[in-house]
Parts: sequence; structure tokens; C-alpha cells
Amino acid sequence: MTYDSVFKADLFAGQCVLVTGGGSGIGRCTAHELAHLGAHVVLVGRQAGKLEKTAGEIREDGGSASFRACDIRDEESVKALVAAVVAEHGPIHHLVNNAGGQYPAPLASINQKGFETVMRTNLVGGFLVAREVFNQSMSRTGGSIVNMLADMWGGMPGMGHSGAARAGMENFTKTAAVEWGYAGVRVNAVAPGWIASSGMDTYAGAFKAVIPTLREHVPLKRIGSESEVAAAIVFLLSPGAAFISGNTLRIDGAASQGSRALPLLKASPGQGRAYNGFHRAHLPDVLREQEQ
Repeated sequence: MTYDSVFKADLFAGQCVLVTGGGSGIGRCTAHELAHLGAHVVLVGRQAGKLEKTAGEIREDGGSASFRACDIRDEESVKALVAAVVAEHGPIHHLVNNAGGQYPAPLASINQKGFETVMRTNLVGGFLVAREVFNQSMSRTGGSIVNMLADMWGGMPGMGHSGAARAGMENFTKTAAVEWGYAGVRVNAVAPGWIASSGMDTYAGAFKAVIPTLREHVPLKRIGSESEVAAAIVFLLSPGAAFISGNTLRIDGAASQGSRALPLLKASPGQGRAYNGFHRAHLPDVLREQEQ
């Protein structure tokens, strides 16, 4: 089996794409689709084991991939990472700025170290990677960047540190789109809502118990798939989005819209199913019982 992409084959043939957080979840899925479409994908993350496994999957499927372990929160490490990728593969045509992480906690119990750690991972690290990719490659050759956000327009209760970081990344996306447009660089973002991804299995306790009920709060009455996020990222990187820059595409089944004062209707029979083109996708354990 191979990735069932909605995009034409060889769309990214001969191009180099850097994917941070490429060892798992949405990053892994996106890397598989880009490789299926002809790109050489460079996977970046802190854990070399995850990156190596994903790169191996891509090669088994006939794609081209390599990996480099890097803590994107460390400025000198990021500079060295980008320099090494450019030296080995030439220009970086696209960047999927996907790496991130957070943990559930109310604001009152988040200490300074915890808040700053999430901010450095979800905002500062993304800025450093984008800046170095621009300075060392895209400022001369052009390219496209897609940053990762989240549904934070109504605040992000229970994850205020991540909400603050994601809101900052949206503003960074707009600013970079203006400042870097002269070089032919487009900068956009995607904001996934509740997506069936491996990250769901990292949560425990009360937050884990809520996950199976999330679909009831989505107007489309379901949770999204990794493939649906990857498809949006691929579109924003593609020539079809050549005049789109500084925008954020929400992928949340309209969950971020409307008013809590108006209750959602029950799901109708025969409602639409998720698009899942990822042949190596795994349903999170926390949702598995619900699907059986």
C-alpha cells in the first residue's frame, strides 16, 4: 500500500522539504505524503529513534528521506542543523514548522519553568527554524513555510501556555509573510482542532477521559484525521497556493465557530467520514474502543 494523496504525483519532485516534529503524529503523516509526492524529506526532532523509524518507513514505501536530531529551542543547534541540510541537499524549498508540545494544566498551577518551556518549544523554536531557513536558503531561492498552530481563538483553557505560544506563532506568520515576501517566500499556518493522532495517547487523567467526547462539540460531529491536516499543509506548500501568504487555515470541523449559547444538533444519519489517505495511520488507543 502507498499513501493515497489527493495531489498529483511528482508535485514536489526534486525538492527538499524540512519537517520538524517529523517522527510522530501529524509531522510523520505529512512527511509521508510529501515523500510520496516526490520530495526528499528531512525529518527533524529531538528523538533520533522516532526519526529513524519514520525515515525507514518512507524508504520502504519508495520515498526519499533523511533525518537529523536537533533541539529546536537551542539557537546554535538550529543554525548548525540548517547549514548541514543546505550543504548536503542544496536549497530548502519548503519548511513544515510542525514541532511542538504541551501538557494540560490550569494557569494557576503552571510555574514559570513550565510556561517558558512550552513557549520555547511552540514559539521560540519555530521562530528559530524559520529564521535560519530564510537566512541560509530561502532569502536567495524563495520557498514556502507552513507553521503549526491550534484552535486557540476562544482562549485555550487547560493549556494556557500553549495557547499563548500558538497565538504568538500566528502573529509571527503574518509578520514573516510581509517581511519575507520580497524574496518570494510565502508563510502560512494551519490550526488543527481535535485530530486523531498519537499525541492523544500522551494525556492521562481527567483530560484523557474527555477525549472520546470531543466529537460531540464539533459541528461535523467527528474528530479529524492526520491526513486532513497533511492535505491542507501540502496545498499551502503547493503551486496552487502561490498567491496565498500570511493566512491561517483552520482544520477543525467548524469547532472554533459559533456560540456556546446555541447547542449543536445531533448527528444526522450517513454523516461524512474522515478522509484518511495515510496507509500507516494508527488510531489512538484512547479512541479505539469508541470505534469498535
